[in-house]
Amino acid sequence: MSKAPSNPGPDEFELISRLTAKLPTGDSVVVGAGDDCAVIDAGVPGKWQLHKTDAVVEGVHFTKDADPQQVGHKALGRALSDIAAMAGTPRWATVTLGLPDGFDAETVESIYDGMAALAKRHGVSLVGGEMVANPERLFIGVSLVGEVARDKCLLRSGANVGDGVWVTGELGGSIAGHHLEFTPRLAEARWLAAHFLPSAMIDLSDGLAGDLGHLLTAANVGVELLESALPIRREARLRAKSPLLAALTDGEDYELCFTLGQGQAVAMLDRFKNKFPDTPLRCVGKIVDRPGLKIRQKSGVMEIATRGHVHFQ
Repeated sequence: MSKAPSNPGPDEFELISRLTAKLPTGDSVVVGAGDDCAVIDAGVPGKWQLHKTDAVVEGVHFTKDADPQQVGHKALGRALSDIAAMAGTPRWATVTLGLPDGFDAETVESIYDGMAALAKRHGVSLVGGEMVANPERLFIGVSLVGEVARDKCLLRSGANVGDGVWVTGELGGSIAGHHLEFTPRLAEARWLAAHFLPSAMIDLSDGLAGDLGHLLTAANVGVELLESALPIRREARLRAKSPLLAALTDGEDYELCFTLGQGQAVAMLDRFKNKFPDTPLRCVGKIVDRPGLKIRQKSGVMEIATRGHVHFQ
């Protein structure tokens, strides 16, 4: 879930561009700001480190009456999904808690229970953090360090004209519950990198249109999607005025979107289904040379803005 502020300023990505233009980077930085994770050469033979920080805020990412264990799951899961987008393995996490006035200690323990359960499932060590007062609402920040083989690290920038565009899972309608219950696609991403090495990958947190737009911008290409191929979640079909728009812009799907050469498609799909029978996978379109995002429908081709959920708007 997300809620816009009453007095919006620059949007999230405009502000990021202004801030990152001033950031210093050293020789150890392989990839800085602008991908799902920062990629660091820490001197480990054959491996790079992945660094990610993420946060959830009461009233923006979850409601006050949300299940605290699910809140903890989401807080860590968002960062895990970004590690997945780079085909990495998460290792160590630290947590910053901003606690409101009159907080309930049992609720905080339940939040940690949710994080701990997900961390244990994916081999993550929770190694410390910080706790501060945040009088108005609960805030949880997670910093996560992972690892990836140097020759398997997937970036946003590698998409090629003619590549197929693939999406795991389903899209849209996440507010019905999926945004608190999602499964980070870590195993699927590592398997894809090990066996087929997609040309580019990103996780879907701000909506297919917005996140795919980042991938297109990084590679200076465009995309043509097929409306009938989009895996639209049942909740979006039932509740949304426009299920197509919901699939493109709702956000908080936490699925993988990746590009792969057409010659690998059939073999990849067959083997993927055998390996991950419970994870849907669909080819939803192809990369084209003209920038922009187009949707092919029965009535013709429609151009869509590459914009999903944006904070501060």
